[in-house]
Amino acid sequence: MHDHLLATDLGRGAPNRPRTFGMLSTFPPTECGIATFAAALAAGIIATGGAVDVVRCGAAPRIEDASVVAALDDHSPRRVDRAIEALDDTDVVIVQHEYGIYDGPDGAGVLDIVERLTAPTIVVAHTVPAAPSDRQRLVDHFGIDPRHITVIAHGAMTPPAGHEAEAYVAVGAPRLLTWGLLGPGKGIEWAIDAMAQLADLAPRPHYVIAGATHPKVLEHSGEAYRDMLRARAERAAVTPHLTFDSTYRDLESLHVMIRSADLVVLPYDSQDQVTSGVLVDAVAAGRPVVSTAFPHAVELLSSGAGIVVPQRDPDALAAAIRTALTEPGRAAAMAAESRRLAPDLSWATVARRYATLAERLVASRTRLAS
Repeated sequence: MHDHLLATDLGRGAPNRPRTFGMLSTFPPTECGIATFAAALAAGIIATGGAVDVVRCGAAPRIEDASVVAALDDHSPRRVDRAIEALDDTDVVIVQHEYGIYDGPDGAGVLDIVERLTAPTIVVAHTVPAAPSDRQRLVDHFGIDPRHITVIAHGAMTPPAGHEAEAYVAVGAPRLLTWGLLGPGKGIEWAIDAMAQLADLAPRPHYVIAGATHPKVLEHSGEAYRDMLRARAERAAVTPHLTFDSTYRDLESLHVMIRSADLVVLPYDSQDQVTSGVLVDAVAAGRPVVSTAFPHAVELLSSGAGIVVPQRDPDALAAAIRTALTEPGRAAAMAAESRRLAPDLSWATVARRYATLAERLVASRTRLAS
């Protein structure tokens, strides 16, 4: 009997005892959003008294994290068998799902692994396509019981001591910020086009684009995306008002950068993204946000922490940025709502919800076995 539950990245309470979690995911030092998410969740679980054994997906890094007990380097039968054995040796398995992590069409190789698991399993869906292919369909087409779907918030970085969210105060030229690994789909080109429409503002905003190019993008197309953005900025005559910053930042310096922003801009192209670490980190830092209408932003910003606009629409982006920067009290009110939401976004809070969910699955398994 399998007890599998799909979580789209609530539940309260505490488990009866600390559990051992198996986690199937990319993992640091791999540079990708899923690896960052997995590491932060694992740290939150460990901080609440649990243990985490990681089965890493992807090419072997130069230095392996101590949490990794097995790996799917080549998806060979031997590797798959060892991965399943390691995961089944834990109380509850958490599978991080994103397209591009697993082998086969749409990453269908993960289905063979999940089907063979005997431990209760939580599958975290990071992308839920609005228009899925035949291989990507879930509830509407395969009759999955909605009771088997749980929504748990994406966690946010805990600010270092003394860096808690502060009241919003704008000084000098407004500083706009987008950060994260760069690559096609980030929509930064639309934000650059929007900047060209804000030339009349005094002082004129300055836009900081922070982050290295995504390793997979760099491997396949080099810096073509960044070069395109630079050329676009040149054509739009906004180069003096734009900074590309690829500096690596530790947690403390990242918080300093986020808190220096007057407005966080998330111009993502995707309409299917159900989680965004950048979004929750911006809200947790008490920053006002302008974002395109991907699902996570629509939900998290609905109470007023940000303004949501359509994808690939520089006119709408420019109008939202203008509103946030020029309408008296608007940005301060958005930032205040972000600060109100922040406590529920900590990784410790999120980890406790996973622990509660795990306890439900274990209790269900016990009832079925008795």
